[in-house]
Amino acid sequence: MTRANLQKMISEGRFDALLFDLDGVITDTASIHALCWKKMFDEFLLRFGEAGRAVFKPFDIATDYKQHVDGKLRYDGVRSFLDSRGIRLPFGDPEGPPSYDTIIGLGKIKDSLFKEFIETEPISVYEGAIALLKYARKHGVKTAVVSASKNCKRVLEAASIEHLFDVRVDGTVADRLKLPGKPAPDTFLKAAELLDVAPGRAVVLEDAVSGIQAARAGGFGMIIGVDQNGNPEELESNGADIVVEDVGELLEH
Repeated sequence: MTRANLQKMISEGRFDALLFDLDGVITDTASIHALCWKKMFDEFLLRFGEAGRAVFKPFDIATDYKQHVDGKLRYDGVRSFLDSRGIRLPFGDPEGPPSYDTIIGLGKIKDSLFKEFIETEPISVYEGAIALLKYARKHGVKTAVVSASKNCKRVLEAASIEHLFDVRVDGTVADRLKLPGKPAPDTFLKAAELLDVAPGRAVVLEDAVSGIQAARAGGFGMIIGVDQNGNPEELESNGADIVVEDVGELLEH
């Protein structure tokens, strides 16, 4: 299968929907998320170390972010990383303030850092992804964004691309519907359900290993890995049918 075949498949009616992850696939915000996670976790780990509870070892974006946080719901990411360091914290009160004492508190600190960024800086989009979205919609293919981020709607609005999606299943929706996050397939399956499309007739585009695993578990018709980290083999070994560096490669022109 050549990369350009997706365009032909869309024009021939092979697929009924495209399901996009947000960060790293549509918008260039994955790196911002990673930096916000690092800033929050490094401050937490420094405090933890100063209290004599552990030797300070900073959060590593290349390993810790990819393995424990990328693509996951916020509090799942906090818990996964803390577990990797053998650290146990109480879950915390959803109505409580940001703090370094609970899983929810840490997640809220990270969230405030990211919100500060998107309120003051422009959001960059990947033009190849926008071109594919427009091409698909022109040919009657439905589109959805499936993201772990609770800031998904805010990012889409800031980038002025909310109108390109028929359905949005994000961290807020997952929380409301009690859907487990990636690598569970539930958020992708909910998007397909809302679009009234069978998973086998839908394409998933993802840059995170957890998202690729979720799409494979959901039985989707095609899984396209978007390689932002120079490691296509990792995406392929976890279930991607095709790996591209730029979604625009899937279009012939």
